[in-house]
Amino acid sequence: MSRVEKILEMIANGGKDSFLQHALGLEYIKMGKDEEALVQFKELLEREPQYVGTYYHLGKLYEKLARVDEAMVTYNRGMEEAKKVNDKHSYNELMMAKEELVD
Repeated sequence: MSRVEKILEMIANGGKDSFLQHALGLEYIKMGKDEEALVQFKELLEREPQYVGTYYHLGKLYEKLARVDEAMVTYNRGMEEAKKVNDKHSYNELMMAKEELVD
Protein backbone atom coordinates (compact mmCIF):
# COMPACT_ATOMS: atom_id res chain seq x y z
CA MET A 1 0.00 0.00 0.00
CA SER A 2 1.43 3.39 -1.00
CA ARG A 3 1.72 6.34 1.37
CA VAL A 4 -1.10 8.10 -0.48
CA GLU A 5 -3.33 5.06 -0.11
CA LYS A 6 -2.54 4.87 3.62
CA ILE A 7 -3.33 8.55 4.12
CA LEU A 8 -6.55 8.27 2.12
CA GLU A 9 -7.57 5.28 4.23
CA MET A 10 -6.90 7.19 7.45
CA ILE A 11 -8.91 10.15 6.15
CA ALA A 12 -11.76 7.82 5.19
CA ASN A 13 -11.76 6.29 8.67
CA GLY A 14 -11.32 9.48 10.64
CA GLY A 15 -12.79 12.34 8.65
CA LYS A 16 -11.06 15.45 7.42
CA ASP A 17 -7.98 15.74 9.58
CA SER A 18 -5.90 18.80 8.75
CA PHE A 19 -2.56 17.12 9.37
CA LEU A 20 -3.47 14.20 7.14
CA GLN A 21 -4.82 16.45 4.41
CA HIS A 22 -1.63 18.53 4.51
CA ALA A 23 0.45 15.35 4.32
CA LEU A 24 -1.63 14.14 1.38
CA GLY A 25 -0.95 17.38 -0.48
CA LEU A 26 2.78 16.98 0.11
CA GLU A 27 2.67 13.39 -1.15
CA TYR A 28 0.86 14.51 -4.28
CA ILE A 29 3.61 17.07 -4.94
CA LYS A 30 6.25 14.34 -4.61
CA MET A 31 4.33 12.31 -7.19
CA GLY A 32 4.05 15.25 -9.59
CA LYS A 33 0.30 15.48 -9.07
CA ASP A 34 0.29 19.23 -8.59
CA GLU A 35 -3.40 19.80 -9.31
CA GLU A 36 -4.39 17.21 -6.70
CA ALA A 37 -2.08 18.91 -4.21
CA LEU A 38 -3.68 22.29 -4.98
CA VAL A 39 -7.11 20.85 -4.27
CA GLN A 40 -6.00 19.46 -0.91
CA PHE A 41 -4.20 22.62 0.22
CA LYS A 42 -6.97 25.00 -0.87
CA GLU A 43 -9.70 22.89 0.71
CA LEU A 44 -7.71 22.64 3.94
CA LEU A 45 -7.17 26.40 4.15
CA GLU A 46 -10.81 27.13 3.41
CA ARG A 47 -11.82 24.92 6.31
CA GLU A 48 -8.99 25.86 8.66
CA PRO A 49 -7.29 29.13 7.65
CA GLN A 50 -5.11 29.10 10.76
CA TYR A 51 -3.26 25.96 9.60
CA VAL A 52 -0.40 28.26 8.66
CA GLY A 53 2.17 25.68 7.57
CA THR A 54 0.13 25.00 4.46
CA TYR A 55 0.46 28.54 3.10
CA TYR A 56 4.18 28.08 2.50
CA HIS A 57 3.72 24.86 0.54
CA LEU A 58 0.77 26.23 -1.41
CA GLY A 59 2.75 29.35 -2.28
CA LYS A 60 5.73 27.30 -3.43
CA LEU A 61 3.43 25.13 -5.52
CA TYR A 62 1.98 28.22 -7.17
CA GLU A 63 5.53 29.39 -7.90
CA LYS A 64 6.34 26.02 -9.46
CA LEU A 65 3.28 26.38 -11.67
CA ALA A 66 4.35 29.94 -12.65
CA ARG A 67 1.30 31.40 -10.92
CA VAL A 68 3.25 34.19 -9.25
CA ASP A 69 0.29 36.43 -8.39
CA GLU A 70 -1.44 33.58 -6.57
CA ALA A 71 1.78 32.74 -4.74
CA MET A 72 2.05 36.35 -3.54
CA VAL A 73 -1.58 36.38 -2.35
CA THR A 74 -0.99 33.08 -0.56
CA TYR A 75 2.12 34.33 1.23
CA ASN A 76 0.34 37.54 2.29
CA ARG A 77 -2.70 35.65 3.57
CA GLY A 78 -0.45 33.20 5.39
CA MET A 79 1.42 36.04 7.07
CA GLU A 80 -1.88 37.54 8.25
CA GLU A 81 -2.99 34.21 9.70
CA ALA A 82 0.42 33.61 11.30
CA LYS A 83 0.10 36.99 13.05
CA LYS A 84 -3.35 36.05 14.35
CA VAL A 85 -2.06 32.86 15.96
CA ASN A 86 1.26 34.44 17.01
CA ASP A 87 3.35 32.01 14.95
CA LYS A 88 6.50 34.05 14.41
CA HIS A 89 8.44 31.21 12.80
CA SER A 90 5.82 30.67 10.08
CA TYR A 91 5.45 34.43 9.61
CA ASN A 92 9.18 34.81 9.01
CA GLU A 93 9.30 31.81 6.68
CA LEU A 94 6.44 33.23 4.62
CA MET A 95 8.01 36.69 4.57
CA MET A 96 11.29 35.23 3.28
CA ALA A 97 9.47 33.27 0.57
CA LYS A 98 7.63 36.43 -0.44
CA GLU A 99 10.85 38.46 -0.56
CA GLU A 100 12.56 35.81 -2.70
CA LEU A 101 9.61 35.94 -5.07
CA VAL A 102 9.85 39.74 -5.41
CA ASP A 103 13.63 39.73 -6.04
